[in-house]
Amino acid sequence: MHLDTEHPKPERAYREFNLDRPGNIIFVGHHLSTGTQVRCLIRTITLAGALLEVSPNLEMPSHFFLEILGIHDEIGATMVKREGEWVTVSFNMLLNPEFLHHALRLSFET
Repeated sequence: MHLDTEHPKPERAYREFNLDRPGNIIFVGHHLSTGTQVRCLIRTITLAGALLEVSPNLEMPSHFFLEILGIHDEIGATMVKREGEWVTVSFNMLLNPEFLHHALRLSFET
């Protein structure tokens, strides 16, 4: 058995957009309840994930919903990496390109 420690390169890279829009991290509780919410700043976004800025004191859950303020849709997300106030997340499903376009247009208009 060959033990290769190098991870394969991603098959596909997604275009990253600056969003700089406030959002909510919605904690998933018992029986998928969504009681606790905290604010974040969504710095960049792709079809597959985002870079969030949060309080460095915030204990982040591994799995949560992300809401972009102004859009009443919740995006299932998983924390990939945490470095201080920077949190890299992967979306549980790729975003619909029209949804991403709407979020970017909304950000541009305000």
